[in-house]
Formats: sequence, structure tokens, C-alpha cells
Amino acid sequence: MAYGFLDIAATPAVRAAQQANGSGDYWAAFKGDRPSDRFTEAETAFIAERDGFYMATVSESGWPYVQHRGGPSGFIRVLDNRTLGVADFRGNRQYISAGNLASEGRAALILMDYPNRRRLKIYAHVETKDLAADPELAAKLTLPGYRAKVERSLIMRLAAFDWNCPQHITPRFSEAELAPALAPLRSRLEALESENKALRALLAATGD
Repeated sequence: MAYGFLDIAATPAVRAAQQANGSGDYWAAFKGDRPSDRFTEAETAFIAERDGFYMATVSESGWPYVQHRGGPSGFIRVLDNRTLGVADFRGNRQYISAGNLASEGRAALILMDYPNRRRLKIYAHVETKDLAADPELAAKLTLPGYRAKVERSLIMRLAAFDWNCPQHITPRFSEAELAPALAPLRSRLEALESENKALRALLAATGD
């Protein structure tokens, strides 16, 4: 399998679009080897740092649905080199993704690293499991101290993954990512505030 992700994604309509836009011959003649049927150390490390992902499913009507799933960094667990496990937290209780997965257990995921302009795309077969019925799995996926109700687990078995190019990704930073850069500024501000407070006290004491 030279390029497993495109083996799934490149339907006849996609190949026609490639041809119409001038890239059909390139992909048709692609001879490289881009294994995508198991996670390497690079993907495992990337996934372990993420605090969210986007998941697309398809309903029985044929309409796609995209939802964001989030949690603390590391809540997406790599159970083995072909399997991810996620604690599924209660949201707005529409259960659109849950219903779609019950009828068609396939999903497409996008995991973003905005500061470094990286994104990982994943095709997966998804199974929902009751964590109450599987204490061993619950121990692997639950997050003590995180205030959210876990309704189920999502077990995602890898079909293929691919890294996307960094074009058009605008760098964005979370509060935690900004904290180290802001720490010197906050320390300096605290020092200036202390100095200012001391000067005001001195002025008050001298009567000026």
C-alpha cells in the first residue's frame, strides 16, 4: 500500500476532480511509499499532546456532521499503534455524532497543532463502549480531577492517516501555550506594582 489514505479518499469523482485541476497525472503516477496503516512514534507523540479534535460522521440521510471533541491535553489515548481511545464527555445532548456512529461506524478526524501549523488527518472505524461495563478500559481513559461527565468511550480503529501541509493554517495559541512567554512580563508587572505601592506609601509618610 503506497498511499493508503488516498486509496480510501480517491473515489472516481475525486480522481476526476484531480484530473480537471491538473494533479491527476501526478497522483496516478505516484510511486512513493507513505505507510498510513499504523501510528509511528511521531503520530503517537503528536496525538498525546492534543486537547481536542474535529470528528466528521455521516447520517442516514447522507448529510455530513462535524463536531469538536475536547478535553485536557492527553485525553486522546493511543491504546496501540492502530487504536485510539477517547472518553466521550456529555455535551449539548443532541447525540448527532452518537446516532451517526450507531448507523455508520466510520469517521474522519482532524487533529490540529495551531502554533506549529500541523494537522493530522485520520480515517477510523469507531465503536462506542460503556465504560461502566469495562473497568480496565475505564482506568485507561478516565481523567481524575477533570470536571465532566463521561457518557461513553469512543474506540477508534485506524484505517489510514495522513499529514496535511501547513498552508493556510493561522497560528493560534492557548492560554497554557502563552503562559511561558508571558511569565517574564507578569513578573515585571508585579515588581512595578510593588515598587509603585512602596513609593506611594513613602510619599504618604513624608506628607508630600
